[in-house]
Amino acid sequence: MIMVDSTIVTVATPALIQDLDAEVNSVVWVTSAYLLAYAVPVLITGRLGDRFGSKNLYIAGLVVFTLASLWCGLTESVGMLIVARIVQGLGASMITPQTMAIITRIFPAERRGQAMALWGATAGVALLVGPLLGGVLVDGLGWEWIFFINIPVGIIAILLAIRLVPRLDTHPHRFDWLGVALSGAGMFALVFGIQEGHQFDWGTVTGVITVPRLIIGGLLILAAFVFWQARNSSEPLVPLGLFKERNFSLANLAIMTISFAFTAIGFPLMLWAQLVRGLSPTQSALLLVPMALMSIVLAPVVGRLTDRLHPRSITAVGFTTTGLALLWLALGLSPDVPYWHLLAPMALMGAGSAGIWAPLSATATRNLPQHLAGAGAGVYNATRQIGAVLGAAAIAVLMDARLSANGLEFDPAHAVAGAALPPQAHAAFANAMGEALLITPAVLVLGLAAVLMFTRPAHAQR
Repeated sequence: MIMVDSTIVTVATPALIQDLDAEVNSVVWVTSAYLLAYAVPVLITGRLGDRFGSKNLYIAGLVVFTLASLWCGLTESVGMLIVARIVQGLGASMITPQTMAIITRIFPAERRGQAMALWGATAGVALLVGPLLGGVLVDGLGWEWIFFINIPVGIIAILLAIRLVPRLDTHPHRFDWLGVALSGAGMFALVFGIQEGHQFDWGTVTGVITVPRLIIGGLLILAAFVFWQARNSSEPLVPLGLFKERNFSLANLAIMTISFAFTAIGFPLMLWAQLVRGLSPTQSALLLVPMALMSIVLAPVVGRLTDRLHPRSITAVGFTTTGLALLWLALGLSPDVPYWHLLAPMALMGAGSAGIWAPLSATATRNLPQHLAGAGAGVYNATRQIGAVLGAAAIAVLMDARLSANGLEFDPAHAVAGAALPPQAHAAFANAMGEALLITPAVLVLGLAAVLMFTRPAHAQR
């Protein structure tokens, strides 16, 4: 549910632009605000689960997430929707580390790979299913229902969690509130600077605050955060000792890149489908069906192999396949491209992603000690969400920049959701969206380099 909400808004972008009289960048913030509010607290919510009980934090997070979903659906302005999404992201940050920490603690190392593979596959499939579910809901019931759908799911999940989720031993922790403040301020300044830079022509935001100062300031604050984590002798928010485990460090870098790519692709693809080809939200989302089906079909196969094969074998194939599929998709995004020319790379992308999400999750946590399960889960999920935040911010900048470069001053506030652009604008808009998408395979090259350096886990069978 919480991973679906990372991508479900993308297909509703034209509808939100029209109904809330918003700009593209504001609607991208509906996703970015959720991802940012999800990413920053997740560093400490893993520790809170260790201290107060994973089950308690999991149920509390479900309550916050479900109520915030109701708030999202009832809002009537894009500003209030962004605020509600922030609260929803806070609820999500309470949930995710608990699921990963519980799996790490209740499964022995030799069986943890298959269990974590199912966890990773669920997250990966959810990212693919989000736009498809969003399309059906936007067409059938309205954009509000992409949030209302969480309410019955949340209630059922709360009841099942109370009955079925085990209570595990807790561990005392001291909480690094300075670390929380530094990481939050740094991430916000960096993401705001990147995403809003084009809107302010990379100049002054207000007073003495400029876009370059925001970005540089964010990087400096994040550097101060790392310095503080190294100097904090009591209990840092991010125990840097985690990164002495080579596979954990590499898996974090790799998950950041794939999360970046999969968050970024939805915005240009859905805008192209609805505004160039005139497809409805549901029809647009159907373009993702081959990707989702291939990922779902192959996920069990990959799960069985995760505990048996060297993680480099599976993930390298996954990253290579996904990167080539994204390059194929970006280069083929023209006004009159046959749909099957897009469905083929989408299927290839689904096959590749099946070899990424689950094996990365299993590899990241396999050799972590039990007492660092919560911290490790928090860091891994924060890294994944940071990648998603940066992906949403970067694609917003690139779409704006490439539209201008292609000579198209596009005002989406006057576009009707689901209606085609004027024919004379088709080529320029399609070119801009395809060029923006080229960042995704480029980023995946970094992920491929990371997984090629994986070492064999201690508990692999061969």
